[in-house]
Amino acid sequence: MHEKRQHARAPVNLPVSCLIKDRPAVNGMAKDISLGGMFIESGEALPFGLELTIVLKLPGLPQEARLPAVVRWAKPDGFGVQFGLLGARETHAITELQRH
Repeated sequence: MHEKRQHARAPVNLPVSCLIKDRPAVNGMAKDISLGGMFIESGEALPFGLELTIVLKLPGLPQEARLPAVVRWAKPDGFGVQFGLLGARETHAITELQRH
């Protein structure tokens, strides 16, 4: 199978909260991450194209990161998101996760 991702994913196990306008937050576990996006394991499926903000604690950052994202695909155990514009600190923290 041909890999479509531009960025290699690093395995992680980080709790996340997905903030969605006019809806309750959806909690899950980030299972992999790259500069392009992440897979979130969750019992709740979110629709393609939904815009959300991922809130999580990235190693090396003093406060929680808030990452803009869009749902790009979903399956029964979770969904994949593509990140929007990331700040320099968040980009650095994700790059460091990929090195380990």
